[in-house]
Amino acid sequence: MLVYPTEPDSLTLQSGPIHALLRGRRGLWEDLHVSATTPVIEIRDLHKSYGELEVLKGVDLVAERGHVVALIGSSGSGKSTLLRCANLLEDSQQGEIVFEGEPIAWRGAGLNRHPANRAQVTRIRTNLSMVFQQFNLWAHMTILENVMEAPVTVMGRDKAEVEQAARGYLAKVGIGDKCDGYPAQLSGGQQQRAAIARALCMEPRALLFDEPTSALDPELEQEVIKVIKDLASEGRTMIIVTHDMRLAADVSEHVVFLHQGKVEEEGPPDRVFGNPQTDRLRQFLSATAPA
Repeated sequence: MLVYPTEPDSLTLQSGPIHALLRGRRGLWEDLHVSATTPVIEIRDLHKSYGELEVLKGVDLVAERGHVVALIGSSGSGKSTLLRCANLLEDSQQGEIVFEGEPIAWRGAGLNRHPANRAQVTRIRTNLSMVFQQFNLWAHMTILENVMEAPVTVMGRDKAEVEQAARGYLAKVGIGDKCDGYPAQLSGGQQQRAAIARALCMEPRALLFDEPTSALDPELEQEVIKVIKDLASEGRTMIIVTHDMRLAADVSEHVVFLHQGKVEEEGPPDRVFGNPQTDRLRQFLSATAPA
Protein backbone atom coordinates (compact mmCIF):
# COMPACT_ATOMS: atom_id res chain seq x y z
CA MET A 1 0.00 0.00 0.00
CA LEU A 2 1.22 3.48 -0.88
CA VAL A 3 -0.22 6.17 1.39
CA TYR A 4 0.50 9.88 1.30
CA PRO A 5 -0.37 12.40 4.03
CA THR A 6 -3.90 11.95 5.33
CA GLU A 7 -4.98 15.53 5.93
CA PRO A 8 -8.52 16.11 4.57
CA ASP A 9 -7.25 18.25 1.69
CA SER A 10 -4.54 15.83 0.57
CA LEU A 11 -4.71 12.87 -1.79
CA THR A 12 -4.29 9.26 -0.69
CA LEU A 13 -3.78 6.35 -3.08
CA GLN A 14 -3.43 2.61 -2.69
CA SER A 15 -1.42 0.47 -5.07
CA GLY A 16 -3.20 -1.18 -7.97
CA PRO A 17 -4.19 -0.47 -11.59
CA ILE A 18 -4.99 3.18 -10.96
CA HIS A 19 -1.69 3.58 -9.15
CA ALA A 20 0.13 2.21 -12.20
CA LEU A 21 -1.83 4.47 -14.55
CA LEU A 22 -0.96 7.57 -12.57
CA ARG A 23 2.72 6.69 -12.60
CA GLY A 24 2.61 6.85 -16.38
CA ARG A 25 1.00 10.26 -16.64
CA ARG A 26 3.05 13.39 -16.06
CA GLY A 27 1.37 15.70 -13.63
CA LEU A 28 -1.13 13.32 -12.05
CA TRP A 29 1.58 11.42 -10.17
CA GLU A 30 3.09 14.71 -9.00
CA ASP A 31 -0.36 15.86 -7.83
CA LEU A 32 -0.18 13.31 -5.03
CA HIS A 33 2.36 15.50 -3.26
CA VAL A 34 0.38 18.75 -3.58
CA SER A 35 -2.37 19.84 -1.22
CA ALA A 36 -5.67 20.58 -2.94
CA THR A 37 -5.62 24.03 -1.34
CA THR A 38 -2.11 24.94 -2.48
CA PRO A 39 -2.27 27.76 -5.07
CA VAL A 40 -0.93 26.82 -8.47
CA ILE A 41 0.97 30.12 -8.75
CA GLU A 42 1.95 32.65 -6.11
CA ILE A 43 3.87 35.81 -6.92
CA ARG A 44 5.14 37.98 -4.09
CA ASP A 45 6.64 41.46 -4.33
CA LEU A 46 7.80 40.92 -7.92
CA HIS A 47 10.02 43.55 -9.54
CA LYS A 48 11.04 43.52 -13.19
CA SER A 49 13.23 46.03 -15.00
CA TYR A 50 14.58 46.48 -18.48
CA GLY A 51 17.75 48.38 -17.74
CA GLU A 52 16.71 51.56 -15.95
CA LEU A 53 13.02 51.07 -16.80
CA GLU A 54 11.14 49.37 -13.95
CA VAL A 55 8.08 47.66 -15.43
CA LEU A 56 6.83 45.74 -12.37
CA LYS A 57 7.09 47.48 -9.02
CA GLY A 58 6.29 44.98 -6.31
CA VAL A 59 3.38 42.92 -7.69
CA ASP A 60 1.56 40.22 -5.73
CA LEU A 61 -0.64 37.65 -7.45
CA VAL A 62 -2.27 34.35 -6.45
CA ALA A 63 -3.88 31.86 -8.83
CA GLU A 64 -5.86 29.38 -6.78
CA ARG A 65 -6.42 25.88 -8.12
CA GLY A 66 -9.41 25.77 -10.44
CA HIS A 67 -9.80 29.56 -10.54
CA VAL A 68 -9.50 32.07 -13.36
CA VAL A 69 -7.58 35.29 -12.75
CA ALA A 70 -8.02 38.14 -15.24
CA LEU A 71 -5.30 40.77 -15.61
CA ILE A 72 -6.58 44.07 -16.97
CA GLY A 73 -5.02 47.49 -17.45
CA SER A 74 -3.79 49.95 -20.02
CA SER A 75 -1.07 49.12 -22.53
CA GLY A 76 2.30 49.32 -20.80
CA SER A 77 0.91 48.59 -17.35
CA GLY A 78 2.95 45.37 -17.05
CA LYS A 79 0.28 42.71 -17.70
CA SER A 80 2.11 40.68 -20.34
CA THR A 81 5.43 41.11 -18.56
CA LEU A 82 3.91 39.71 -15.38
CA LEU A 83 2.61 36.70 -17.29
CA ARG A 84 5.99 36.07 -18.92
CA CYS A 85 7.72 36.33 -15.54
CA ALA A 86 5.24 33.83 -14.09
CA ASN A 87 6.18 31.36 -16.84
CA LEU A 88 9.90 32.14 -16.40
CA LEU A 89 10.21 33.43 -19.95
CA GLU A 90 11.54 36.64 -18.39
CA ASP A 91 13.88 36.99 -15.43
CA SER A 92 12.76 39.20 -12.58
CA GLN A 93 15.05 41.20 -10.29
CA GLN A 94 13.32 40.79 -6.94
CA GLY A 95 10.50 38.86 -5.32
CA GLU A 96 9.29 35.28 -5.18
CA ILE A 97 7.59 33.05 -7.73
CA VAL A 98 6.12 29.91 -6.18
CA PHE A 99 4.67 27.04 -8.21
CA GLU A 100 2.44 24.67 -6.22
CA GLY A 101 4.28 25.52 -3.04
CA GLU A 102 7.74 25.22 -4.61
CA PRO A 103 9.70 28.49 -4.78
CA ILE A 104 11.90 29.17 -7.77
CA ALA A 105 15.57 28.92 -6.88
CA TRP A 106 17.59 32.00 -7.91
CA ARG A 107 21.23 32.91 -8.17
CA GLY A 108 22.64 36.42 -8.37
CA ALA A 109 20.84 39.63 -7.56
CA GLY A 110 19.21 42.55 -9.34
CA LEU A 111 19.75 42.58 -13.09
CA ASN A 112 22.10 39.62 -12.65
CA ARG A 113 19.43 37.42 -11.01
CA HIS A 114 18.61 34.25 -12.96
CA PRO A 115 17.00 30.90 -12.16
CA ALA A 116 19.55 28.62 -10.50
CA ASN A 117 18.09 25.31 -11.60
CA ARG A 118 17.41 24.86 -15.32
CA ALA A 119 15.74 21.50 -14.75
CA GLN A 120 13.30 23.18 -12.38
CA VAL A 121 12.55 25.86 -14.98
CA THR A 122 11.88 23.27 -17.68
CA ARG A 123 9.62 21.24 -15.42
CA ILE A 124 7.60 24.25 -14.36
CA ARG A 125 7.28 25.62 -17.89
CA THR A 126 5.84 22.33 -19.09
CA ASN A 127 3.20 22.68 -16.37
CA LEU A 128 2.29 26.26 -17.36
CA SER A 129 1.15 26.28 -20.98
CA MET A 130 1.08 29.72 -22.57
CA VAL A 131 -1.14 30.92 -25.41
CA PHE A 132 0.29 34.02 -27.07
CA GLN A 133 -1.24 36.88 -29.04
CA GLN A 134 0.33 35.49 -32.18
CA PHE A 135 -0.36 31.83 -32.80
CA ASN A 136 3.29 30.71 -33.22
CA LEU A 137 2.37 27.58 -35.16
CA TRP A 138 5.03 25.82 -37.22
CA ALA A 139 4.15 26.64 -40.85
CA HIS A 140 5.72 23.44 -42.22
CA MET A 141 3.81 21.12 -39.88
CA THR A 142 0.19 20.04 -40.03
CA ILE A 143 -2.10 21.20 -37.27
CA LEU A 144 -1.98 17.75 -35.68
CA GLU A 145 1.82 17.72 -35.81
CA ASN A 146 1.92 21.18 -34.20
CA VAL A 147 -0.19 19.97 -31.28
CA MET A 148 1.86 16.79 -30.84
CA GLU A 149 5.33 18.30 -31.16
CA ALA A 150 6.07 19.43 -27.57
CA PRO A 151 4.57 16.44 -25.71
CA VAL A 152 6.53 14.02 -27.90
CA THR A 153 9.79 15.92 -28.40
CA VAL A 154 10.13 17.83 -25.13
CA MET A 155 8.35 15.50 -22.72
CA GLY A 156 9.13 12.18 -24.38
CA ARG A 157 5.58 10.89 -24.21
CA ASP A 158 4.37 7.95 -26.30
CA LYS A 159 3.55 9.15 -29.81
CA ALA A 160 0.41 7.07 -30.25
CA GLU A 161 -0.94 8.24 -26.89
CA VAL A 162 -0.19 11.86 -27.73
CA GLU A 163 -1.83 11.59 -31.15
CA GLN A 164 -5.02 10.29 -29.59
CA ALA A 165 -4.99 13.12 -27.05
CA ALA A 166 -4.16 15.74 -29.70
CA ARG A 167 -7.06 14.68 -31.90
CA GLY A 168 -9.32 14.87 -28.88
CA TYR A 169 -8.20 18.38 -27.96
CA LEU A 170 -8.57 19.61 -31.54
CA ALA A 171 -12.11 18.24 -31.55
CA LYS A 172 -12.69 19.90 -28.18
CA VAL A 173 -11.87 23.34 -29.58
CA GLY A 174 -14.00 22.72 -32.65
CA ILE A 175 -11.42 22.04 -35.36
CA GLY A 176 -11.15 18.28 -35.30
CA ASP A 177 -11.56 18.28 -39.08
CA LYS A 178 -8.41 20.40 -39.52
CA CYS A 179 -5.87 17.84 -38.26
CA ASP A 180 -4.26 17.37 -41.68
CA GLY A 181 -4.39 21.02 -42.68
CA TYR A 182 -1.55 23.53 -42.42
CA PRO A 183 -1.65 26.82 -40.51
CA ALA A 184 -1.83 28.92 -43.69
CA GLN A 185 -5.05 27.11 -44.61
CA LEU A 186 -6.81 28.13 -41.39
CA SER A 187 -8.42 31.38 -40.36
CA GLY A 188 -6.92 33.38 -37.51
CA GLY A 189 -9.57 32.12 -35.11
CA GLN A 190 -8.91 28.53 -36.12
CA GLN A 191 -5.16 29.00 -35.69
CA GLN A 192 -5.65 30.40 -32.21
CA ARG A 193 -7.90 27.47 -31.33
CA ALA A 194 -5.15 25.16 -32.59
CA ALA A 195 -2.72 26.99 -30.29
CA ILE A 196 -5.10 26.40 -27.37
CA ALA A 197 -5.30 22.68 -28.27
CA ARG A 198 -1.50 22.61 -28.34
CA ALA A 199 -1.40 24.12 -24.84
CA LEU A 200 -3.98 21.63 -23.56
CA CYS A 201 -2.07 18.68 -24.98
CA MET A 202 0.76 19.47 -22.55
CA GLU A 203 -1.73 18.59 -19.77
CA PRO A 204 -0.63 21.63 -17.77
CA ARG A 205 -1.52 22.65 -14.25
CA ALA A 206 -2.48 26.10 -15.55
CA LEU A 207 -3.10 27.91 -18.81
CA LEU A 208 -1.68 31.38 -19.33
CA PHE A 209 -3.36 33.51 -22.02
CA ASP A 210 -1.65 36.67 -23.26
CA GLU A 211 -4.29 38.75 -25.10
CA PRO A 212 -5.51 35.65 -26.98
CA THR A 213 -8.04 37.57 -29.09
CA SER A 214 -6.22 40.83 -29.77
CA ALA A 215 -5.03 39.76 -33.26
CA LEU A 216 -8.51 38.68 -34.39
CA ASP A 217 -11.40 40.50 -35.96
CA PRO A 218 -14.64 40.59 -33.89
CA GLU A 219 -16.27 37.59 -35.60
CA LEU A 220 -13.25 35.31 -35.20
CA GLU A 221 -12.69 36.66 -31.69
CA GLN A 222 -15.99 35.11 -30.59
CA GLU A 223 -14.83 31.65 -31.67
CA VAL A 224 -11.87 31.85 -29.30
CA ILE A 225 -13.87 33.44 -26.48
CA LYS A 226 -16.32 30.53 -26.58
CA VAL A 227 -13.45 28.06 -26.16
CA ILE A 228 -12.01 30.03 -23.23
CA LYS A 229 -15.42 30.17 -21.55
CA ASP A 230 -15.83 26.42 -22.00
CA LEU A 231 -12.42 25.82 -20.41
CA ALA A 232 -13.30 28.11 -17.50
CA SER A 233 -16.54 26.19 -16.93
CA GLU A 234 -14.48 22.99 -16.55
CA GLY A 235 -12.67 24.46 -13.54
CA ARG A 236 -9.27 24.86 -15.17
CA THR A 237 -6.73 27.16 -13.56
CA MET A 238 -6.10 30.08 -15.89
CA ILE A 239 -4.51 33.53 -15.88
CA ILE A 240 -5.80 35.69 -18.72
CA VAL A 241 -4.39 39.00 -19.87
CA THR A 242 -7.23 40.59 -21.79
CA HIS A 243 -8.58 43.84 -23.17
CA ASP A 244 -12.08 42.31 -23.24
CA MET A 245 -13.80 43.44 -20.05
CA ARG A 246 -16.87 41.31 -20.74
CA LEU A 247 -14.70 38.18 -21.00
CA ALA A 248 -12.92 39.09 -17.76
CA ALA A 249 -16.24 39.60 -16.00
CA ASP A 250 -17.78 36.40 -17.35
CA VAL A 251 -15.01 33.87 -16.68
CA SER A 252 -12.89 35.08 -13.77
CA GLU A 253 -13.13 34.57 -10.02
CA HIS A 254 -10.60 37.34 -9.44
CA VAL A 255 -9.69 40.45 -11.41
CA VAL A 256 -6.40 42.33 -11.03
CA PHE A 257 -6.09 45.87 -12.38
CA LEU A 258 -2.49 46.86 -13.06
CA HIS A 259 -1.47 50.49 -13.41
CA GLN A 260 2.10 51.64 -14.00
CA GLY A 261 3.55 48.34 -12.81
CA LYS A 262 1.57 48.06 -9.59
CA VAL A 263 -1.68 46.41 -8.52
CA GLU A 264 -3.98 49.41 -8.34
CA GLU A 265 -7.07 47.40 -7.42
CA GLU A 266 -8.21 43.80 -7.32
CA GLY A 267 -11.15 41.71 -6.24
CA PRO A 268 -14.09 39.65 -7.48
CA PRO A 269 -15.42 40.77 -10.87
CA ASP A 270 -18.76 42.02 -9.57
CA ARG A 271 -17.00 44.48 -7.29
CA VAL A 272 -14.17 45.48 -9.63
CA PHE A 273 -16.54 46.18 -12.52
CA GLY A 274 -19.64 47.12 -10.55
CA ASN A 275 -18.16 49.21 -7.75
CA PRO A 276 -14.56 50.29 -8.51
CA GLN A 277 -12.82 51.87 -5.55
CA THR A 278 -10.11 53.96 -7.23
CA ASP A 279 -10.35 56.89 -9.60
CA ARG A 280 -7.85 55.29 -11.98
CA LEU A 281 -9.92 52.10 -12.37
CA ARG A 282 -13.08 54.14 -12.88
CA GLN A 283 -11.34 56.10 -15.64
CA PHE A 284 -10.06 52.90 -17.26
CA LEU A 285 -13.46 51.22 -17.26
CA SER A 286 -15.11 54.36 -18.61
CA ALA A 287 -12.60 54.50 -21.46
CA THR A 288 -13.06 50.82 -22.34
CA ALA A 289 -16.86 50.75 -22.09
CA PRO A 290 -18.70 50.03 -25.37
CA ALA A 291 -19.84 53.18 -27.13
